Amino acid sequence: MSLTAARVVAPIGTAGKLFAFALDVGRGLFRRPFQGREFIQQAWFIASVTIIPTALVAIPFGAVIALQVGGLIKQFGAQSFTGSASVLAVIQQAGPIATALLIAGAGGSAIAADLGARKIREELDAMMVLGIDPIQRLVVPRVLACMLVAVFLNGMVSVVGVAGGYVFNVILQDGTPGAYIASFTALAQLPDVWVGMIKALVFGLIAAIVAAYKGMNAGGGPKGVGDAVNESVVITFLLLFVVNFTLSTIYLQLVPPKTG
Repeated sequence: MSLTAARVVAPIGTAGKLFAFALDVGRGLFRRPFQGREFIQQAWFIASVTIIPTALVAIPFGAVIALQVGGLIKQFGAQSFTGSASVLAVIQQAGPIATALLIAGAGGSAIAADLGARKIREELDAMMVLGIDPIQRLVVPRVLACMLVAVFLNGMVSVVGVAGGYVFNVILQDGTPGAYIASFTALAQLPDVWVGMIKALVFGLIAAIVAAYKGMNAGGGPKGVGDAVNESVVITFLLLFVVNFTLSTIYLQLVPPKTG
């Protein structure tokens, strides 16, 4: 095979290996013993490094959405729907995406760096020699921790984003507080909340699997670990936008938008 052909085929092989790694992680979820202590430690660590940045990011997310949506709806003379439109945008799109970006950028990079350092120190090889599965012992608790933290962070982003949108709409766009709150149920519905939570759960799963895969396959010393961290973040971002588009399309087909 020529060098050019090898470069073309390489991404396909990487995608296949990543998928196979995800299947191994899926099998590891049902194996015992479950590493409960590792899971709690990782969940606390990921939450501690992401909660403050996520809260700070949620405020401008909600403000920008409220300003853009409010200005657009005002041109059509439908100011009474500003609240429901802003809430839909935050809960369905902005909340899960902001959560995923922070989980991948902070939590995922920490996972990739940790597992990459263990790889170059040959700790993972030593575990396999001792009969310990690194995926069950190290990866599964981190994946579950990312998924759990992503769901809770998504709830926080949704609340902070909606509150920020409310403040900016009332203060900067002369909106009516009562109309903003009352319009929540005009277009929004309960499945909108569920799809946001499902997106956050899937995004946390993807971020953790990609970070763990790149970390466990790092090589070339400390520079290789740094490259693995950077690659994990970039790959996760690309996958998140593709998966978000897919989930949004499926949701809109299954649950038709509510009409006012």
